[in-house]
Amino acid sequence: MSGINKVILVGHLGKDPEVRHLEGGVSVASFPLATSETYNKEGRKIEQTEWHNIVMWRGLADVASKYLQKGKLVYIEGKLRTRSFEDKEGHKKYTTEVVAENFTMLGRKSDFENGTSNNNHTPNNGLNKQEEQPMTYDQNSPNDDLPF
Repeated sequence: MSGINKVILVGHLGKDPEVRHLEGGVSVASFPLATSETYNKEGRKIEQTEWHNIVMWRGLADVASKYLQKGKLVYIEGKLRTRSFEDKEGHKKYTTEVVAENFTMLGRKSDFENGTSNNNHTPNNGLNKQEEQPMTYDQNSPNDDLPF
């Protein structure tokens, strides 16, 4: 029997994705993602925030660089990977990352259009159904142009 390596996160980007282009034009994007949970301790509400290192490859990285930015709320599915590297002093270091396989941009569609936030959105009583739909992008999606 093989194991399962599955991560599901909903959180806010800690900063804009950093995108690098490797040999052969392969794109890789990385950014921190904050997830928070609250609990009561001795009658006080405590909020605990965890930071996760997110990595996205190829088409997923390209879409992330266009549409994701600091503060945006996203749903991410992926796998945990631990890798090692040498620091400047030659010491071996380890880091654990979430390698994203797909993500869904949460919030209104207008929040993600052209990679900019629409802070001037005026709420109305008859919410536009199109704006309520989450936008999802999957690494294995046949259409690499747009996530929606």
